Amino acid sequence: MRLMNKFISPALLVLLGVGLSLLLTACNLPTGTPNAAATMKAVYTAQIISTREVAMTPSWPVATAFPLPSITLPTLPPFTPVPTLTPVPTLSPLPPSATSLPPTLVTYCDSAAYVKDISVPDGTIFAPGTQFTKTWRLQNIGTCSWTSAYSLVFYSGNPMSGPTSIGLPGNVNPGRYVDISVNLTAPSLEGLYRGYWVLRNSAGVIFGLGGAAHDPFYVDIRVVGGMTMVFDFASSSTYCTADWRSGAGDLGCPGNTSGKKGYVLRQDNPQLENGQVYSGSGLLMVPENITNGYLQGYYQPFLVQKGDRFRAIINCAYLANGCNAIFRLDYQFGNGPVSTIWQFTEAYEGQYYAMDIDLNALAGYQTKFILTVLSNGPAENDRPVWVAPRIDRPSNLVTPSATPTVTATVTATATMTKTATATSTATATATSTATSTSTATATATSTATATSTATATATTGP
Repeated sequence: MRLMNKFISPALLVLLGVGLSLLLTACNLPTGTPNAAATMKAVYTAQIISTREVAMTPSWPVATAFPLPSITLPTLPPFTPVPTLTPVPTLSPLPPSATSLPPTLVTYCDSAAYVKDISVPDGTIFAPGTQFTKTWRLQNIGTCSWTSAYSLVFYSGNPMSGPTSIGLPGNVNPGRYVDISVNLTAPSLEGLYRGYWVLRNSAGVIFGLGGAAHDPFYVDIRVVGGMTMVFDFASSSTYCTADWRSGAGDLGCPGNTSGKKGYVLRQDNPQLENGQVYSGSGLLMVPENITNGYLQGYYQPFLVQKGDRFRAIINCAYLANGCNAIFRLDYQFGNGPVSTIWQFTEAYEGQYYAMDIDLNALAGYQTKFILTVLSNGPAENDRPVWVAPRIDRPSNLVTPSATPTVTATVTATATMTKTATATSTATATATSTATSTSTATATATSTATATSTATATATTGP
């Protein structure tokens, strides 16, 4: 259909136009006779007009109309006015996070805190039957004062021949510290031993350490086979070989007991501060009689070996009321500086203290040991005593040897040295060799003394 419309000729259109004009004219003819000339003129006029219209009409293809799809627009919700926003206030910086508070601590009238061991740290080695003093430093962290009616009480474990209880030395207010001591004895069999102790108030209620104030504190020791004394600081043949000094200078031995420069005096079977008599020897060391006076004894070098221990009992002389002194064990290598191994302040209160010092840190060194006492203030009443000061060695580490003897047919050489025997009476000096004549004889004791000009002294060094 589109092709037919496209190709209809202009002539055909003209003829169709003429025919249409005639038909219309015939329908509207007047009743009179037609005028031929006018009729032809009208035909030509219509033909011309039709021809012009055809000529002026462009021959574009006829576009076919397509129906548009129906679009349904969504219904919009009613308009809601935007509310006026309130300005956000400026925020202040957050404070730093607070440290979490510890849980509330429960306080007790009677409560203690362990501070440290003053003597006999855990694992201290003792020979069977050795007497020693255990001292703890405690703090009163309760709200009540401890009085002399309070006691140290054995709680459990091995009592080590100690008392069931012993009174505290004096009042201890809250927050204050106190050193509490008890005299004990190592069991007779080898092994590990521990004894637990607590405190008891004046009402008989026991208390101790920890958050609930009921934990005990303890003494922990190890008992090994016998110990052999290898060096005796108080023997008659040893103590005067030391160089005794005070602030007044070098002193003789035993020194002037009536002077004020200080002196040392050996004692047999000294009476301890509590009145007990000790079977052995001791050294009464009286410092220079001035405020904070002192006295020191520098001993000859001694070769320390593994397992060696320094042991002694320290106290003031019996009935030495007002005695208040500091005991100190020092040492020196060659002419080097003097160093302190241990010290303890002792006031006359009726008790003695057994000390036991591990010397392993000095093993392998030729060591000068120095016994020192110092007045803790005025010195006029000070009478400190070292009881049985010595160096002990495990017996299994002591090389056994025969008691040295010298006959008339034996000549001792300059290399003659002897190790300490199991009789525990051998001593060490700096001149531990012996010379003798052909007539030298010796006694059968552990310290061989030759007649005439020779004295043989057994040494403890290798």
